[in-house]
Amino acid sequence: MSSAKRIETMASGGCQCGAVRYRVTAVLDTSHICHCRMCQKASGNFFAALIGVPREALQWTRGAPAAFSSSEDVDRGFCAICGTPLFYMHRASAHICLTTGSFDEPARFPPRVQFGVEAELACFAGLPALPREGTTEDTMADEVAVIRASNRQHPDHDTAHWPL
Repeated sequence: MSSAKRIETMASGGCQCGAVRYRVTAVLDTSHICHCRMCQKASGNFFAALIGVPREALQWTRGAPAAFSSSEDVDRGFCAICGTPLFYMHRASAHICLTTGSFDEPARFPPRVQFGVEAELACFAGLPALPREGTTEDTMADEVAVIRASNRQHPDHDTAHWPL
């Protein structure tokens, strides 16, 4: 990633509960997913989706993430309140990789490459053939009403106060 291209932008994001928020003024053209077993464990998912951000382009605007040293040279950050994974950081690197899903608009940063493919789960080959359903009022009206009434998820934008 040393030859990564810097892209000036403005973007924000944060954890699910809103205790930790950030803003970036640049990203690198390194948006990727990593299938390695360590990323699977750290994200609690099939893979981790990450994008590089120059360290000087990142500002924590509310709270601060907690960190776990997943290896001698790597820290993985998360919200200590809700547990949302927020970053992967190799200590010697000039950039930090933020979790793509923690951005307010994650669709702006689609993956460009996959790493750790030796640990990719075999079931991924069949994903396009699986049935697809939405989670909106159109398909799950009763369930969505209950979820919205008790929803504690921070909205996908900066707020003046937390909790709302």
